[in-house]
Amino acid sequence: MIDGQRVRLDIRRLTLGDLSDIERIEQRVYPTPWSRSMFAGELAKPSSVSLGAFDEEGRLVGYLIVSRYVDAWHVMNIAVDTATRRAGVASRLLEELFELTAGDVRRGYTLEVRVSNRSAIALYERYGFTANGVRRGYYTDNREDALIMWKDPIRAGGEPDG
Repeated sequence: MIDGQRVRLDIRRLTLGDLSDIERIEQRVYPTPWSRSMFAGELAKPSSVSLGAFDEEGRLVGYLIVSRYVDAWHVMNIAVDTATRRAGVASRLLEELFELTAGDVRRGYTLEVRVSNRSAIALYERYGFTANGVRRGYYTDNREDALIMWKDPIRAGGEPDG
């Protein structure tokens, strides 16, 4: 279901075969979408985690692109198709990321989000991210500031480290 109801999803790693569907969503939801080559580069990097959420008909409805750095998993891009917003897609993608990386107690999680994107900020806060700074003029389309958010590493049992 949609309109506020969680949908049944299959979460799996994205492949180069998913690029057209990724681009379709990216162009719908972002004023300055990533290029096809940016996505292809992330999908090919061994240090990235690229997850897709697929509905019951096998259609891509959301994705999450994360790069591994020395001290953090950096959420580079997360998008949910407009038709399936508020149906738990972003939550499921984040939950899968945390499950996949739970044993990596050296790395926390970080991301940037538009300061005006209150619903995304609220989502990230529900998952334990906290504001940790601002990048002034970060977004190229309108020079909007980005809120830098951080989440501590997770122990294998699901508890934050520290």
